[in-house]
Amino acid sequence: MADLIVIRIFNEGGWIMWPILFTSVAGLTVIVERFLWWFSERRKREPAKLEQVMVALEKRNLKEAASIASTSKDSIVRVLWFGLRNPASSLQGAFQVAAGLELERAGRFVVVLDTIVTLAPLLGLLGTVTGLMKAFFKLGTAELTEQAIGGGIAEALIATACGLSIAVISLVFLNYFASKISRFQFELQNACGRAEVLLHYHVKDDSPDGIQSSFPDAPDSSSLTPPSMSSPESMNPPTI
Repeated sequence: MADLIVIRIFNEGGWIMWPILFTSVAGLTVIVERFLWWFSERRKREPAKLEQVMVALEKRNLKEAASIASTSKDSIVRVLWFGLRNPASSLQGAFQVAAGLELERAGRFVVVLDTIVTLAPLLGLLGTVTGLMKAFFKLGTAELTEQAIGGGIAEALIATACGLSIAVISLVFLNYFASKISRFQFELQNACGRAEVLLHYHVKDDSPDGIQSSFPDAPDSSSLTPPSMSSPESMNPPTI
């Protein structure tokens, strides 16, 4: 019985219901795929191994930290491993490249939801316009009946309701996934910042030719002294 009602409503919505149906299927596919991806990522998280990497870096054991990180499936630990296996290059640059790849994976297909949030109401509005046009066209013909006018108005209302419903549901999940991505980005920045600080203060002094931190060195205090204040002789007026 319920299936027959849905099919009847779909048929009365007119041809615009087919694009609306396509947007709803696309949105549902993205929502299910993203839920499965985040669930898989949550199961791969290894906070204990992340702390082991940080402890190894604090002990100035770069090889042990890279070895621990290489066996992890955690996205955050993988980003650290990408930087630790390239110690001679820019540490911050390596972290940014690896983090960018992970964030791209986290935000995959989210743009589809963003498009559906805008597209679905427009399709509903288009159905409203075509439904009203269909109803008003009946006014100048011999088919002016209550059923003909009501059919056009029903088409307009059904299309609008379906388009708005899809947009509302997509917007809720879009904001949910956006908050997950923001949280993931914060965790990546936090882990990379901790690792960079530990490497800067514990490794750079022991290997001058090794890791180069992105933090600039403090300038020499003597270079900050103005030339006119460097010696008492420089303060004497010139001899005329």
